[in-house]
Amino acid sequence: MAELWWIYSKPVPEDGRELWILFLQCSCITVVIGGLFYNWMFASLEYSWHLSVAMAVTFSLLLLLTLFLVHPARCVFSMIMPTLGTKQGRKLLFSTCIMIAVVNITPNIISNIKTILQVIKCICKNSSDSLLNSTALLETVSWEFGDAIQETIHSIYKPMNGHFRFSLLQNSSLIYQKMHLAGEKISREFLSVEVLVKDSVRVANRLAAGFFILYLCFESSWYLKNYLTDLRFDNFYITKKLERLAADRSAAHLLVGSSKKLIRPTGLRLSWEEVALCLMRAMLVTVALMLMLVLVAMDHFAFSVADRAVRKAAQFSAVPVTLNIRYKVSAGLVPFIFKIFSRPPEELLLGDFNKTYHHHLVFSSARCSISNPTAPNPSVLLVVGLLFCILYSTVLLEALARRLCRRIAASFFPGREQRRALHLYGRLARRHGKE
Repeated sequence: MAELWWIYSKPVPEDGRELWILFLQCSCITVVIGGLFYNWMFASLEYSWHLSVAMAVTFSLLLLLTLFLVHPARCVFSMIMPTLGTKQGRKLLFSTCIMIAVVNITPNIISNIKTILQVIKCICKNSSDSLLNSTALLETVSWEFGDAIQETIHSIYKPMNGHFRFSLLQNSSLIYQKMHLAGEKISREFLSVEVLVKDSVRVANRLAAGFFILYLCFESSWYLKNYLTDLRFDNFYITKKLERLAADRSAAHLLVGSSKKLIRPTGLRLSWEEVALCLMRAMLVTVALMLMLVLVAMDHFAFSVADRAVRKAAQFSAVPVTLNIRYKVSAGLVPFIFKIFSRPPEELLLGDFNKTYHHHLVFSSARCSISNPTAPNPSVLLVVGLLFCILYSTVLLEALARRLCRRIAASFFPGREQRRALHLYGRLARRHGKE
């Protein structure tokens, strides 16, 4: 592995063997990165597979030529991997989380809300049907009651026609039509909102992903440029070159006295500045996690409400309605005749009507087309949770990733690393002399 890395990091191969090994290394890297690039474009960014294949092949060929022919490009590309563990990598992971949430969680919430609206629409339709049918019962009751009134014994007591007419049944088709149009309008609005959200987030995610990839390359190039041009840039590590330099000049005490300010690139100790930055980045990741948990909670809440509404709507029983009408007509004889004979007055029964009518109000029906509620996808929650675990790990490993970038640059440019070690040694010697 050390020999392979030595061949990979050399500016120019020394013989044909090293040339073929370098070509094979660049080819293997290109195949792996090309496959990941295709999967990223097709699965995450949702491009068509034709465009994804064309872009992946073109990108792989350009990457192969660049890595094989340009030595600084190999260094920049190698530093992109640990740079994924920095804030730029976190931005890519945030973009992926947002895309997963929008493509999987948001449509699930909208689908469950549509199910709730279907339940409400079904209840309203069946309730209106049952209510309109009750008017037919009232019309029947009124006619039977009117006929009973007209059938009194003496025509002198016969009242006027007491029949009623109900015209609500004539407008039932209009009510159904209005309810259907309202339901279709709500469905179209929800569909348009869902499509708009998906398209907007897809375009925004593609632009953000392209920008983050370009910025990753820029970040690595910027680090390499500062490493090669500024001797003070990221130069506070106790490297092996610095230790050998101090040992050759019998000044090992300089490294011991400055151990609080210098750190070893292979160690796990973090400086106070690195710890403060880690805490700040962890807080930002926690805020993003809270927002994602709110979206996940909304998904579970919408599913629970939709599931409960569907189950309760199926359990709705018909409500019995009883209409009892009792009608009694009687005529009193002349009261003073009964007073003469000291008898209580009597009444002459002319008519008696006592009848009970039954009706049922129905709130749900098996004929209603209600889609089943969609449960949250546990695999989506697993992927999002895994991504946030990676995000938290990048917060802790960002300082180590920066040290790895420095080691990669030092392996590609050993002469520059020697000058940086001399510069740091001179600073330590001057500071020790002043003290």
